[in-house]
Amino acid sequence: MAEGTTLHVRCPRSGQVNYQCVAASADDVRAASARLRAQQPTWQQRGAEGRAQIMQQWAESILAHKSALIDALTADTGRTRESELEVYGLAELIKRWCRQAPPLLTDSAPIATSAPNITVSSQYVPYPLVGVISPWNFPLLLALIDAVPALMAGCAVLVKPSEITPRFIEPLRATIQAVAGLADVLEVIVGAAETGQALIANVDSVAFTGSVETGRKVGAAAAAHFIPAFLELGGKDPAIVLPTADLDYASSALLWGSTSNAGQACQSIERIYAHESIYEEFVSRLAAKAARTTLTVEGGPIGPIIAADQVEIIRAHLDDAYAKGAVAQCGGQIEIHDGGAYCRPTVLVNVNHDMLVMREETFGPIMPVMPFATSEEAVQLANDTTYGLSAAVFGAEAEADALARRIDAGAISINDAALTAIIYDGEKTSFKASGLGGSRMGASAIKRFLRTKALIHKHDQRDDTWWYAEAKRGI
Repeated sequence: MAEGTTLHVRCPRSGQVNYQCVAASADDVRAASARLRAQQPTWQQRGAEGRAQIMQQWAESILAHKSALIDALTADTGRTRESELEVYGLAELIKRWCRQAPPLLTDSAPIATSAPNITVSSQYVPYPLVGVISPWNFPLLLALIDAVPALMAGCAVLVKPSEITPRFIEPLRATIQAVAGLADVLEVIVGAAETGQALIANVDSVAFTGSVETGRKVGAAAAAHFIPAFLELGGKDPAIVLPTADLDYASSALLWGSTSNAGQACQSIERIYAHESIYEEFVSRLAAKAARTTLTVEGGPIGPIIAADQVEIIRAHLDDAYAKGAVAQCGGQIEIHDGGAYCRPTVLVNVNHDMLVMREETFGPIMPVMPFATSEEAVQLANDTTYGLSAAVFGAEAEADALARRIDAGAISINDAALTAIIYDGEKTSFKASGLGGSRMGASAIKRFLRTKALIHKHDQRDDTWWYAEAKRGI
């Protein structure tokens, strides 16, 4: 990688390049990794409670710098409300791990084994250096959702956020520098793909959030360096609306679940299946609510499309759908306002699985709705995908629960949508191409960053066990 490579950053509200930064070189990454590794043993020796004290100070530092962080995130993404939620959500994430981590990191007590006078206990040993590569849709929160538990586990962490949204890095660094000892084990670097490649070559494990295409490359690179990779990838999340569903509630929930952050979220609902008996009424309710939901340039909640490449993906999906017979009930096209690209909430009917919008990740506020006749058909349609991140089912609770258990996805919201955006308690793993590695959610998430050592104790020196008898016969 060339020294001093300048990255030019686009403003999603204007479409103009108005910010630049210098990417970390491979030498920069190696030097940062060496610094972090040198300090990691001291961080580990602080113990969970000692690390929690420093992390609590960091949470307060983040809140003290919230205005600068929100301004930078808003400039990066073009939306304000979600930027505020990221900052406050990060502070709460840190505080939650400060509470949860200490008991989870306690070495296990000895337990008896099948052999007499032998016990086994476990010691949890952190990976010295964890690398994090994060995406552009929630720049701050997804840069640190894995870094926080890794730090609490006793690891040092090197983070490379997306080059599309890097403005928040400077105010984030200020929050880190304000806390004594934290900068010794946490560093955030600027860079694009080459910087990410250098990071993987210099860490002991890597956590990546992003597309399936890039995730495959990260996984292959991690395997080449013989380190574990924890991959949280894309989705094409289905929702099933049963005849027993509350249609007013379901349509509101699915509108939020499909259009929050302008649909630029991995857990967004991207295809909806409504039972044929309620299909027309459901579409009517959903389209009416979607049509009333306006863009941020009009004072509404739907922000711009953040990444320039994503504009073309959304446009291609819509063009393909229209060419194959789909009809938009509202919205339906890319709009340019003051140079920024937007897409209004779009409800599509006359859709089928031959269309890109039903098969590939769109990452926009698009809601294709398709009827189904039986529960069996609904499950088949929901599972007809290469993805398996999450899903939703609406209906009488027992019926919805039974159907949810048949969907091949890692988290199913029952009578709500996209709950993994706000509920972190449930452990889940991604199905199919949507990810690899242990759960990011729930208490077990911290165990991804720990190796387990078995301590096997023989409590006397007698040689009356069978393996000594075998040895004696051989003497």
